[in-house]
Amino acid sequence: MIKTRFAPSPTGELHIGGARTALFSYLFAKHSGGEFLLRIEDTDRERFVEGATERIIESLNWMGIVADNADKPMIQSERLKIYQTAAKKLVDEKKAYVCTCSKEELETERQSQIKAGQPPKYSGKCRDVNHQINDQSYVIRMKMPESGIIKIHDLIRGEVEFDASLQDDQIILKSDGYPTYHLASVIDDHQMEISQVIRSEEWLSSTPKHIILYEMLGWKAPEFAHLSMILGPDHAKLSKRHGATSVIDYKNQGYLPEALVNFMALLGWNPKDDREFFAIAELIQEFKLENVNKSAAIFDILKLNHFNAEYLKSKKLDLKDLENFGLKDLSSGELELISRGGFKTLKGVGEYILSLRKNPEYDPLLLIFKKSNKGKTLKALVISKSKFQTSNKWSEENLEKTLESIVAENNLTNGDVFWPVRVALSGAEKSPSPVELLLALGKEKSGKRIEKAIEKLRNLESID
Repeated sequence: MIKTRFAPSPTGELHIGGARTALFSYLFAKHSGGEFLLRIEDTDRERFVEGATERIIESLNWMGIVADNADKPMIQSERLKIYQTAAKKLVDEKKAYVCTCSKEELETERQSQIKAGQPPKYSGKCRDVNHQINDQSYVIRMKMPESGIIKIHDLIRGEVEFDASLQDDQIILKSDGYPTYHLASVIDDHQMEISQVIRSEEWLSSTPKHIILYEMLGWKAPEFAHLSMILGPDHAKLSKRHGATSVIDYKNQGYLPEALVNFMALLGWNPKDDREFFAIAELIQEFKLENVNKSAAIFDILKLNHFNAEYLKSKKLDLKDLENFGLKDLSSGELELISRGGFKTLKGVGEYILSLRKNPEYDPLLLIFKKSNKGKTLKALVISKSKFQTSNKWSEENLEKTLESIVAENNLTNGDVFWPVRVALSGAEKSPSPVELLLALGKEKSGKRIEKAIEKLRNLESID
């Protein structure tokens, strides 16, 4: 059976890179009817952040990426004895060794190598010294081969070769008794029966060490697939200045999980046609690693906004979602305005509707269209107020016809009529159409705002 895993470190929030790794691992497993498992790699105690594990799981669940062991994910800090026993067994078998070099010694050695133009790596000072495991400070290092080529078949990148002589004797057990990522991930992937490890390309250079560890432990290695980096539109390392943030932040900004998942799926994966919109069930059906690009993916916040705007238009919104952004007791007209689109996020929806509910403040000159004048504008608003007051049917079709008839029957242009009505209702130069605003505000509020606009114009000093 196909088994994949996502193994985040709880050192902070779940960001786009990690979320995409989780998504691709999930899609690959589910495409084949396999299992997707969750493991919490919390052995870096110096960087551990309280509550991060819970927020990572919350983020995954919100996106619909639910692990098959979600009720009881593997927690590395609960398995220290397993890692310690394995490391000491490797020492006994002369496949690893005790290293007592101090941090100061190692830093001096590193600086010397850098000055000499050499790649920094451990010199192997303790490699052939028979240090014993005792109470003094020590770490355990694996004995990497000193020559030869280590070959890896990557499911995305194909054959990759590494020169064994350039590989470091990696620390596998730290002085605090906690394993490093290298030992813990190899043991856990074996015991979880992971068949394919899908992770970011930053781990590609560590894979030869993992392959050797599998050999040392007498186990068959899983297949590996390393996802390329995600860069900003300027091809620089992805950061907040590109609009990238944590999954929880996207949720709090009012992005829909469907939109975020759809967007992330296309960060490196290509469906081999011109389709853009995929429900997660469709992604499961279509996803193949051979369609994942080797080159870096480009994060574009404008593209994410495009996806979210389209999903906001097409989805029947849950009123509870809108309540999270301050929207309660929505009128049918307000709901209609939301469904027509033009909003990038639920937060944007909330902010706009709440601002629309407030009586607008604006310069009365804004009421006059650039190709119109005060007289025509005042005429248009007075007739509009009268027509709307006597309207028996407050519907889109009827309101549209009313505005058109005001233009046709009074020797006015669309700019003379549509523009001032829209500004009177919204107080803004850019806003939804007057019909959408009329529907959202309702007959009574609309009438009061147009009356206020008429008053503003009448009090305006004479202009050409």
